[in-house]
Amino acid sequence: QVQLVESGGGLVQAGGSLRLSCASSGTINKVGTMSWYRQLPGRQRELVASITKSGATNYADSVKGRVTISRDNSKVTVALQMNSLKPEDTAVYFCNADLPPYQTYWGQGTQVTVSS
Repeated sequence: QVQLVESGGGLVQAGGSLRLSCASSGTINKVGTMSWYRQLPGRQRELVASITKSGATNYADSVKGRVTISRDNSKVTVALQMNSLKPEDTAVYFCNADLPPYQTYWGQGTQVTVSS
C-alpha cells in the first residue's frame, strides 16, 4: 500500500507559476513510475507528465516547454513545476504512483485554477 498526498494547488493568474508536490508513505521502496494527471469536470483524467525511477520523463504535448516533473528517490516524492499557466490548465491535479507489476495508487487531488 502507498499513500499519496498532494499540495501546492491554488488560484493563479494566467502567465503565473505553481509548484505541486506529492509526498508518499507506505511501501514506497517499491514505487516505480510516478506521474501527474489532471481532470476537468465531465472529462477523463489525462496524463500531464510522468517520471521513471531512473529519471526518464514524458510530457503531454499541451504542457511541453511549460512544465517540469522531478522526483526525489530518497524521499519518494514527486513535484510538478508549472510555468506560463493558461486558463485551460485549470483542473484537479492528481499524483499517481505505480507499484510494479500491477498496482497503482492515487492521491486525493489538488485544485489548480488559472484566471484569465
